[in-house]
Amino acid sequence: MKPKIAPSILAADFANLQRDVEMLNESDADYIHVDIMDGLFVPNISFGIPVTEAIHRHARKPLDVHLMIVEPDNYLEAFKNAGASIISVHYEACKHLNRSLQAIRQLGIKAGVAINPHTPVELLSDSLEMLDLVCIMSVNPGFGGQKFIENTYSKVSRLKEMIDTKGCETLIEIDGGVNLDNAPKLMEAGADVLVAGSFVFNSSNPKETISELKNI
Repeated sequence: MKPKIAPSILAADFANLQRDVEMLNESDADYIHVDIMDGLFVPNISFGIPVTEAIHRHARKPLDVHLMIVEPDNYLEAFKNAGASIISVHYEACKHLNRSLQAIRQLGIKAGVAINPHTPVELLSDSLEMLDLVCIMSVNPGFGGQKFIENTYSKVSRLKEMIDTKGCETLIEIDGGVNLDNAPKLMEAGADVLVAGSFVFNSSNPKETISELKNI
């Protein structure tokens, strides 16, 4: 089965954001991945609700919103209203993860959780039935262009086994350092969705790069 591709708009040209969103509309991308950073949960600040709304106005692909922020529950409805089709919160930022996931689902959109490289997938065992997506961070969150963490493959395999054992339909998303070298191994391990930022937007032909990832 072909992977779903979610180019990260964080790596786009912010001075030409509409142009880059329209390029993604015409590409083989399945989602547009939107990284929200607050400078507290991660050591970087990206953009927030108004820019998400602006992206949504031009996007014809679902917005896959990744909240790398503290107190994410306070912003779920705002990001849904800004156009999110999927909202992923960080396991490490949620005091009551299942309550957060329930709140997302009550908004009528898909619920995801993201986990940092040091967080074991086994901690999600009691939440899988509530999850449409698990985003495994394959770099430390906060900045694009980092080197892929090799331990990711085994995490994907373990999570895939957990999902199959429970009979869930949860998708496994990989975020960070994804390229044509590691994408086939990630798919073999059980990944479903590949997030690619710098690899796509820094290439000479982003649409072609997306197609190559789609057809690995």
